[in-house]
Amino acid sequence: MSGGNIRLGIVLPTYNERGNLRTMVQRLDAALTGIEWEVIVVDDNSPDGTADEARVLANEDRRVRILQRIGRRGLSSAAIEGMCATAAPVVAVMDADHQHDPELLPGMLAAIESGEHDLSYASRFAEGASTDAWGRPDRVKASGMANKLARKVTGVTLSDPMSGYFMLRTETLRKDAHRLSGVGFKILLDILATVDAPLRIKEFPMNFAARAEGESKLDRTVVFEFLVGLYDKWLGRIIPTRFALFGTVGAMGVAVQLGALWFLLHLVFGERFVYGHWTNETTFNVANSLAAIVAMSFNFVLNNELTYSDKRLRGFTPLLRGWAKFALTCSLGLLTNVGSAAALKAMGFHDFVAVIIGIVLGSVWNFALSSKFVWGKY
Repeated sequence: MSGGNIRLGIVLPTYNERGNLRTMVQRLDAALTGIEWEVIVVDDNSPDGTADEARVLANEDRRVRILQRIGRRGLSSAAIEGMCATAAPVVAVMDADHQHDPELLPGMLAAIESGEHDLSYASRFAEGASTDAWGRPDRVKASGMANKLARKVTGVTLSDPMSGYFMLRTETLRKDAHRLSGVGFKILLDILATVDAPLRIKEFPMNFAARAEGESKLDRTVVFEFLVGLYDKWLGRIIPTRFALFGTVGAMGVAVQLGALWFLLHLVFGERFVYGHWTNETTFNVANSLAAIVAMSFNFVLNNELTYSDKRLRGFTPLLRGWAKFALTCSLGLLTNVGSAAALKAMGFHDFVAVIIGIVLGSVWNFALSSKFVWGKY
């Protein structure tokens, strides 16, 4: 390693990539001969010891750096933190799983250093590209649909705006880093939708490979996270994204409670609905209580998986403890809801208006308490 100025920083967001790191650094070294570079491994506290492996590599090669994040998760936010951490004038983001070919890096760097382009990226769908080695036609189809939706919503005309392999000038990123949402898993789309000045973009066809080791971290929530990212970009400043998700889940919970109530009364207890009332008031109260528990449990599971996906509770004991805390916060939110509505009604507000305001205040209270005491987010 020479002592020249760093020309390129490469950010590798990782989660359980221990087995891929060493060979990736070796491939970077081979591909970037004659170019001063550094690699920043941004690890979301992987349980497989990815950060420890990165530290071992850093002791062997000073071009390797490690940023271990505690209590934070997410591909986009990891990429943003890594890009802001490099001293290089140009920064690239790529996967550590060997699906992105490091051999493209010199050409992508030359395109930017020429002054003719502001951003270069590798496309899976450009002419000359291939996804055959990926061996996942289902994922290819899903990616194509996501790209089509992204182009329609954002107006971006790239063949692969969902690509996770790109490069740009660091100053361009830092200038608008505070405006990036950091939500979801596609940071390139976030950048393209955020930067005001039109970017001159160079496209490189890519042969997208299969993972070298491990399993993909793109779980069943990736489509949801993509839609959340679009929402956060366009409406997140009006209604905070996480609160919007929390409210949406709550609205779904209302439907679940009504469905559970009908099921219990009609099919379990055999009650009849006559003149606007169930025939047995005691049975109704029991069934409604059980239905509320079902709806609350549904809300807890969905919020844990989606709204707080970066803080997901895992394991029987943490989930049980989280469910109990969620139940407690919801009961306090119910008191806020009912108490506010009663106070407003006493002040002369219309019944309907009082109830709506009570629901909103109760939802805000539930959201605030749940965020802090169940999932540990302020």
